[in-house]
Amino acid sequence: MTWTRERPTGLVYRDPEQSWDGYTLFCSVTGHHATLLSPEGQVVHRWQQHEGIQHAHFLENGNLLIQTGPFRHAEGRQNMGGNAGAMMELDWDSNVVWAYRNPAMHHAYERLPNGNHIVLAWYPVPDEYRKRIQGGHSHESVEVTWGDVILEIDRSGVVVRRWNSWEHFDPELDRICPLETHKEWGHANALSMTPNGDWLVSFRATSQVMLIDPDSGEIKWRYGAEDEHLEMPLSHQHAPTWLDNGNILIFDNGCHRPRAPAFSRVIEVNPETREIVWKYQADVMLAFYSFMCSGASRLPNGNTFITESATGRLFEVTPEGETVWEYVSPFHFRSRFGRTPFVFRAYRYALDDPRFQGRKFDPADHAELNGLIEAGDVPDNYADPGRRKR
Repeated sequence: MTWTRERPTGLVYRDPEQSWDGYTLFCSVTGHHATLLSPEGQVVHRWQQHEGIQHAHFLENGNLLIQTGPFRHAEGRQNMGGNAGAMMELDWDSNVVWAYRNPAMHHAYERLPNGNHIVLAWYPVPDEYRKRIQGGHSHESVEVTWGDVILEIDRSGVVVRRWNSWEHFDPELDRICPLETHKEWGHANALSMTPNGDWLVSFRATSQVMLIDPDSGEIKWRYGAEDEHLEMPLSHQHAPTWLDNGNILIFDNGCHRPRAPAFSRVIEVNPETREIVWKYQADVMLAFYSFMCSGASRLPNGNTFITESATGRLFEVTPEGETVWEYVSPFHFRSRFGRTPFVFRAYRYALDDPRFQGRKFDPADHAELNGLIEAGDVPDNYADPGRRKR
């Protein structure tokens, strides 16, 4: 999305006939709030947490499951994008009802039907595996190479399962992008469980999406940078999502795509045939581009809801690619990249979702903020409680 001096924020466009009415949940990567929007783009509820909220989604009980910002001291992990110090469950009034703390956590997490959680974490790759890593650059100057680990923890925080990526990666297939260092091998940015119990994981640095058997640890399926079925290779993709039809939706960022310009697209892949059965990219190539984060999900009416993270743009497109709802985050924060509206990932929920039963949604309760958004005058770090030192 082109950045202009008079760039609009808040609700930019809504087609009430073609868009899927629902509440939109999002939060700024370095902020301390999660925000719920009406279909008309009005703020109807906010949660806050002084340790930060950089990723949030609803649980079946109506509470939020969030990841906070990183600990101030996490052995260097705090300097890598996506690091989180804690996973918390917040009630409607932002009270913490459960928490798990681990400075190694990053990016993604999910509550399982049995009440356990799966989380991504970073731990040092042992030297015996580290010396086998291929690709990348500046490997001799990196003191520690961080590797992705999947932890399953119970409600008390005890680890009941652990999967170490380096024990299953193939150095030939899982090469680090030549434009990345050996600071980490993998950089997983998404983790979820499929209906048959496999883990669906995205590894940014190697441009690979995988299905992993949690019991054996085996990588059952991979799709990525060197896949011969791809019209062009994946490049630092995010947020693979398992669809009801058995296909996988992927946000392909495209920032280091070889032999092609940098642009983003969303693709739907049939894992059996490995064919792309649907895709979205802007008519004007560079009008849709996020070099980091981002995501996409399929809505009940067949439309696709997309988070273009780097620009803070949330939008919905029809199967034909027509934009029918568009919102640009009005919240800006200071990060290591400078002033930014980054939104890691946003989610859409039905108006009649049982989790909202009995809840009051009145934009008037947030009149000041809605007025500032409408006027395009939201101050940086608006109503931010600040991060507690840890």
